[in-house]
Amino acid sequence: MFASGEPCQVLHIHYDNHNRAERVRLKGYPIHGLDGRLYLGEAIVPMRVSEDLDCEEMRMIGQSPAFLSCADKLGRVAESEAPILLYGESGVGKELAAEFVHKHSSRSGRPFVAVNCAAITESVFESEFFGHERGAFTGCIGRKQGLFELADGGTLFLDEVGEIPLSMQPKLLRVLETGEFRRVGGTEILTADVRVISATNRNLLDRVDQGLFREDLYYRIAGIDVTLPTLRERRQDIPALAEALLARMGSSRKKIPILAADAISRLMSHNYPGNVRELRNVLQKASALTADGIIHARHIHFDSLSEAKSQKTPQPGIQPIGRETVVAATGLSIEKLEIRHIREMLEQHNGHRRTVADLLGISERTLYRKLNRYQLHSAKG
Repeated sequence: MFASGEPCQVLHIHYDNHNRAERVRLKGYPIHGLDGRLYLGEAIVPMRVSEDLDCEEMRMIGQSPAFLSCADKLGRVAESEAPILLYGESGVGKELAAEFVHKHSSRSGRPFVAVNCAAITESVFESEFFGHERGAFTGCIGRKQGLFELADGGTLFLDEVGEIPLSMQPKLLRVLETGEFRRVGGTEILTADVRVISATNRNLLDRVDQGLFREDLYYRIAGIDVTLPTLRERRQDIPALAEALLARMGSSRKKIPILAADAISRLMSHNYPGNVRELRNVLQKASALTADGIIHARHIHFDSLSEAKSQKTPQPGIQPIGRETVVAATGLSIEKLEIRHIREMLEQHNGHRRTVADLLGISERTLYRKLNRYQLHSAKG
């Protein structure tokens, strides 16, 4: 703060007298005294306690900066009523993140309903989402409540939202805009007060460009977007995650396997294209192979496809360019420099706009507007 004169914040962990971890967000503000001197005004904001960050199946556990930053943002967006779009690779725990948001929202006492949109065929989409009346179609023998009715007053989690058939998207958009719907075969207009949290591992704006996802639906569900970190981005959390997963596996056998040092080293050397889900599967196999309850490196096996993906060296992040320096050196205008920089990054990252936006330190929506303004639509989507 003293160096820049601007407000700043950091995430911090310290330990109380009982050696329990406490997470806090430290905010620093510039304060100018009557004598003109600059002082630091500090605010300490407690984050959720450790137990609040733990979920059952794959457990949101960690102390890495990437995890803490994400958990902090999830805690803050939980306080709003805005729709949330979760981005993240397969296996990072998007449903757990959605549960965490629900649990810490004003709707926590109401239902949390999750659905995998990729698993719902177009023919039963309306019935699943809005319900149906008795006799609505052949073989229908009774009334069924849809997902919106079941989630009324609570949260509806739409996993793999990008897989919703294009023909069904207008129907989903309508209920999100009005809160009104009718069961299949019914005439009564029903209403539901639902907060929607969506998740995807795809670039939805690319699907908009391809005509596979409605732009108006995208902006309806993407009120606040949160990107969940991959396991390789929070590598230091692997030992704690592994212990938590083993503890859950061992609860049914009354004996929790122990990780030897060489096993921890091998686990931390892998890049985990399958993220936490892959870590859990690897540990399950390792637990079955050990005879004495101690897991060594020889018990850790990754499948060949995962090994091949893991060994691919990721492209390093591109640091922001100092504009004044480059403009002075090249004589280019800032606008032309930005156009060239964005075009080069798109080429280097195979047109993946989400990646480029993250590297530029801007939102994907902002990048999308820049692409329109600079007429860079020819860039690969």
